[in-house]
Parts: sequence; structure tokens; C-alpha cells
Amino acid sequence: MIAKLIEATSGAKSPQNYKRLISKYAIYVVFIAMCVVMTILSPVFLTVANLLNVVTQMASIGLLALGVTIIIITRGIDLSSGSVLAVAAVASASMAQTLDWGMRMYPAMPELPVIVPILVALAVGALCGFINGALIAYTGIPPFIATLGMMIIARGAALLYSDGRPVSSLIDSYQWIGQGTIAGVPVPVVIFIVMAIVSYILLNYTRFGKYAYAIGGNETAAYVSGINVKKYKILVYTYAGLLAGIAALILSARINSGQPGLGVMYELDAIASATVGGVSHAGGIGTIQGTIIGTMIMGVLQNGLDLLNVSAYWQQVVKGLVIIVAVVFDMKRQKKSK
Repeated sequence: MIAKLIEATSGAKSPQNYKRLISKYAIYVVFIAMCVVMTILSPVFLTVANLLNVVTQMASIGLLALGVTIIIITRGIDLSSGSVLAVAAVASASMAQTLDWGMRMYPAMPELPVIVPILVALAVGALCGFINGALIAYTGIPPFIATLGMMIIARGAALLYSDGRPVSSLIDSYQWIGQGTIAGVPVPVVIFIVMAIVSYILLNYTRFGKYAYAIGGNETAAYVSGINVKKYKILVYTYAGLLAGIAALILSARINSGQPGLGVMYELDAIASATVGGVSHAGGIGTIQGTIIGTMIMGVLQNGLDLLNVSAYWQQVVKGLVIIVAVVFDMKRQKKSK
């Protein structure tokens, strides 16, 4: 990244080029600066164990952020991802309980292979996303309202399904999804990297991604040019729901329990990660790599504040300020580009 920046800078011949370079690479500079500051303030920060812990903790939010990124690119929003995570978590956990647990949701059901709860989580997440997309595409309901309704419905469904209690004692193969390692790398990190690559390919090298940018840039022009806007809106929200289902697997497996209270405020953390990463709420602008860096910035910020023993209440204040600053910066950037 630094080599590219030096190479690009050497070829810049006008103030406008320098401004574009600063705007393009500022997020990387901020991330590096944050890591340097945190390393100075806490020697524990720059250790392999702590860095892996940061990425592992942010894997679920990062997956949500990947889906939110594509949604925001289409000039939409998703307030339901945290609640969708919760309902997918309790549904999948109920299919992964051990036989010796006295409070099994389905006592007569045999112990199922791990593929079953995995498919349940993916199906529940994708279904919720599909409903979001269909409501937005075919009823004209603003994305804010449609996903706000789904946020409440999904959270209520999670509470109803689990009777408000944790769904615990999960089989070992399920727990491995959140607690295992592959070549020394935590499985949640591996899953996040794989889905980030998949999302990058979808957004940059497929019709799905090109149409997402087109819809966000100018929905009317996209429709006139022959793009099936309704279809691709549904696909975008369905994909985001699928990612929420994967995040549900990771989080419930990590804590060995599917809980109806999981994912509270995660949707805001996901939106913040995408926004900090340069995804424009005006639509048509944003990258997966930017969202990954935005996610890591939020993770480093939270981890650093934890290491410095900053109150959880102040952490919420700081996160809110970061979101506001990111949006203000985006608005100014949009005005300058016009």
C-alpha cells in the first residue's frame, strides 16, 4: 500500500491529484497512525495474541459490514442485521444441542450433523434479507422503515422461539466454527477473509456488483438502461442476510450458546465500519477493502480503549463521535466532487 502511494504521488503533477491521493489513502494512514499510537500507549497492543483477538472479535461485525457496504452502495440501509443475527443464532443453536443437555429445545430429536445448523443459520439469514429486499423493491417502503420493522420483528422472533432463554450446550463440531483454528489462525478470521474475498469479487467482477453501483449512482438511469432494479435490490439484501447468518454461526459458536440478545447494536457498528471505510450514503461509492479497514479501525479503537481501561460508557461516546466525523467528511467530499 505504501509503495503504491509513493508511486502514485511521484506521478501526481497538480494540487487536484494530490487531493485525490489524500482522499483515497487517508483511511490507511489513519489506521496505521492509530496502531502506532495504541502501541505507544499499551505495549500489549502489538502482540500476535492481541491482534488475533481484535480480528476475531470483529469478525462477526465485519461480516455484517460487508453486507451493509453493498446495501449502502445501492443507496439503501440495513438496521436489521443485528436482530437477524440473533434469530439465526437461536435457530441454528437449537439444531446443534448435545444429547446430554437436560433443557434441549427438541428432546426427542437425535444429535444432528453440523451441516444442519449451518444450513439453518444461512437459510434464516437469507430469508430475512429476502423479505427486506422484497418489501423495499415491491412496496416502495424506504429501506430505513423496512429494515427497522425487520429489526423489531426478528428480535421478537428470536425471543419467541427461544422463550427468552439461551440455547446452550452445543456440539463440539459447531463450537469449532467459533473457537477452532486452521494453521494457527482462528476459524472466524478465516471465514471473514474468505467472505471478504467473495464480496470483493462479487462487487468488482460480476454483473451483481456493477448493477449495485449503477443503482446507487442513479436508479432511474439504471432502470432505463434495462437493469432489473427490483431483482438486484432483492439479491443485495438477501446476500446481506446470508452474511448475517454466517455471523450468527461464528458468534453463537464462540460463546457456546445461541442467545436472543445477541447482536444488539451490531447493525450500527457495521454501518459505522462501512462509513468510516469510505462508503458513501449518497450511493454509488464504496469498496470492500475500505470497509475492511474501517472495520479494523473500529476494532483497534475498541480494543485500545479496553486496554486503557476506558469506561464502556465513554467508549459509546467515542464511537458516536467517530461516526459523525466520518459522515461529515463524506458529505464534504461529495460537495467537492460536484
